[in-house]
Amino acid sequence: MKRWMKWTLALVAVALVVALGARIVKGRRLQAAANAPVAAPQSLELGPADVGTARVAPLARTLAVSGGLKAVTSAVVKARIASEVKTLTVREGDAVKAGQVVGQLDTVEFEWRVKQAEQTALAARTQLDIAKRALANNRALVEQGFISATGLETSVSTEAGAAASYQAALAAAELARKSRADSQLIAPIGGIVSQRFVQPGERVGVEAKVIEIVDLSRIELEAAVAPEDVGAVQIGQTARLNVDGLAEPATATVARINPSTQAGTRAVLVYLALQPQPGLRQGLFARGQIELQRRDALVAPVASVRVDQARPYVLAVQGGQVRQRTVELGARGTALIDGRSEPAVELLSGATAGDVLLRASAGALRDGTAVKLSAPAAAPAATPAPTASAPG
Repeated sequence: MKRWMKWTLALVAVALVVALGARIVKGRRLQAAANAPVAAPQSLELGPADVGTARVAPLARTLAVSGGLKAVTSAVVKARIASEVKTLTVREGDAVKAGQVVGQLDTVEFEWRVKQAEQTALAARTQLDIAKRALANNRALVEQGFISATGLETSVSTEAGAAASYQAALAAAELARKSRADSQLIAPIGGIVSQRFVQPGERVGVEAKVIEIVDLSRIELEAAVAPEDVGAVQIGQTARLNVDGLAEPATATVARINPSTQAGTRAVLVYLALQPQPGLRQGLFARGQIELQRRDALVAPVASVRVDQARPYVLAVQGGQVRQRTVELGARGTALIDGRSEPAVELLSGATAGDVLLRASAGALRDGTAVKLSAPAAAPAATPAPTASAPG
């Protein structure tokens, strides 16, 4: 036998011995694992924020609205004459009263105009007196036959023209006095100064804006509503609004509905009157819901309904395990669930009152997963609920 064949046979024999040894070791390990006690599966602990309770509660069907806040009453003080701003006593944030003098325009030019108009009126009065005396003399001469009736008619016309000139001069004097009086800048309403457009020393023209005043005692939300939704909006309906900068929601009521649509969007403006509340300001952005309808229904948090499959479903906690249930959904709105108001949806089938449902924050859990609640779920409402059979 050749030498290389001997070496080959020896290597094969060694490989067989090693493989046999490895198989024996693996078998012993499998036997030990089979004889070891099986560990109980661990339960996933859920916090109160991860669950919600299905219950019968008043479901408020709502319509989402948003827009800017606007004062119902506001006014812009404008210059009625062209002049230089002499004084301006208020700034942004100052409170003013109706009729308060907030500024003064320079009146030097208008003082001279008043004097000019008064002197013109005095000259016209003098001419009228002369015309009246001439008319009286001519009437006496006509009676004595010294002049003809034609000459008297000329005196009558002259006296009438002098009277008209005098009245025109008086009117011009009154206009001059009015222009002088218009040099005072007076607040037409009470409120707070929101803008100051000019500074003392600037020359302004007629109808130039000087300051803007807003009355914050009445604030409205101006919201654009789609044409298909505005039919359900009625005057007097209530709404809850979240206003930027305010910690607590504001309560509002539908006060007016615009009879016309906006050009381009065809949306309808709805005006919601807000109840007085500290912190409300014109221009703040607000968003919220108008309550269109309220009725009792079996509801669950919107966050507990999952739609990543062909049909919507919920994950209910039953017997310490997660159970998937297909549900049929109804109307959406807001409801009081576990002591707080939140977006809710009506469950027409697939759940009953008192079911503990997993919210989206619990994550995607498989059917049959063992879970444990860290705190007991809120007790279901006392109102009896219609039982809907859970498919499968």
